[in-house]
Amino acid sequence: MSLKLTWRMLTEPDKRALWKFAYNMGWKGMLAVNRFKKRMKKGEDTFPAFLMISVTNDCNLRCQGCWVTPSEPAASMSPEMLDRVISESKAKGSYFFGILGGEPLMYKGLFDVLAKHPDCYFQLFTNGTLLTADTARQMRKLGNVSPLVSIEGLEQVSDERRGGSGVYPRAIDGLKACCKERLITGVATSVCGSNFDDLVSDRFVSDLIDMGVLYVWYYIFRPVGPDPSPDLALSELQILALRQFIIDSRVKHPIIVVDAYWDHEGRALCPAAVGISHHINPAGEIEPCPPIQFAKDNVGENGEFGRNFDESGFLARFREWASGKTRGCVLLECPKELRSVLEKEGARDTTGRGKGLDELAAMVPHPGHHLPGKEIPEKSWQYRFAKKYWFFGFGAYG
Repeated sequence: MSLKLTWRMLTEPDKRALWKFAYNMGWKGMLAVNRFKKRMKKGEDTFPAFLMISVTNDCNLRCQGCWVTPSEPAASMSPEMLDRVISESKAKGSYFFGILGGEPLMYKGLFDVLAKHPDCYFQLFTNGTLLTADTARQMRKLGNVSPLVSIEGLEQVSDERRGGSGVYPRAIDGLKACCKERLITGVATSVCGSNFDDLVSDRFVSDLIDMGVLYVWYYIFRPVGPDPSPDLALSELQILALRQFIIDSRVKHPIIVVDAYWDHEGRALCPAAVGISHHINPAGEIEPCPPIQFAKDNVGENGEFGRNFDESGFLARFREWASGKTRGCVLLECPKELRSVLEKEGARDTTGRGKGLDELAAMVPHPGHHLPGKEIPEKSWQYRFAKKYWFFGFGAYG
């Protein structure tokens, strides 16, 4: 299937969008990871290779298991701060950014800021309901923005999961608008109990390919936030089935299948625990990852925000504890121990709800992707090579 995927990648996207994807994301992303590896080996600064940035907490949906609570008025990062974060990240050799919300398309002036950085690559995490033909044309003009549309189930399940009405057809319309403009378009799904059968399926992947979607990202549902919905958490058997489906799809379907949670041997890892990626919320708070909403550092606390990563005792101790505790997700596997660590650190609750520690105390452990002795290695030599030498092969777990 690699030849078919190569043909799709060469013929379906807009040529400028393809070049930006290959150079800004692919080549520069590889260099950023290599710089990160070298810094780790030398014990130098720990600036991430990639950054996730939530530009606003505003959203038009209310999803189960979402950690974001919209405020009134909405909390939004200033365009000046967003521009500075991107600029200073480039100075550190990092050029790839995940743009999140809330719903990032509700952030005014987003594309104006992104247009200032044609040498970067941006992955736009969106629920898709606000994607229009005009928005898709703006992204095609920029060339360096990949819309990642969240599909959380088919018609009925989407409405249940997203807390809205008619969510699925609206998201599909947005997806088609992006594919029509020949963007590097992706679909993300948080796999849970209610959408597993519909989305972890060859039919779903084939339908995405027929629409022109070029990559799909599967990740595991985490029951967090004001409406955690723990009944939707996956069982161990479902996680193993998801992992098997991912590696089978990579050799079966002409579409890129993304995961950021297993290495080439199928061993679990956590991007935040190894430090390759951290999260900045709309107020500039530097958090370990998007759903762990606690911080002791802020991008605006001194002149160069990179120093807040390099000198952050909180992030360093979090990484040391998390990587020593499990290769998987501490939020899923040991929420009460995570609570104790955060409380001991005196980390700020950045949820906006003021109940972050209480929510962790109420959580019960759930299976994560760290399942020792049950690892499923990659079948595809391309994915094995990329994961081993480019992205995850830096010995963060010893």
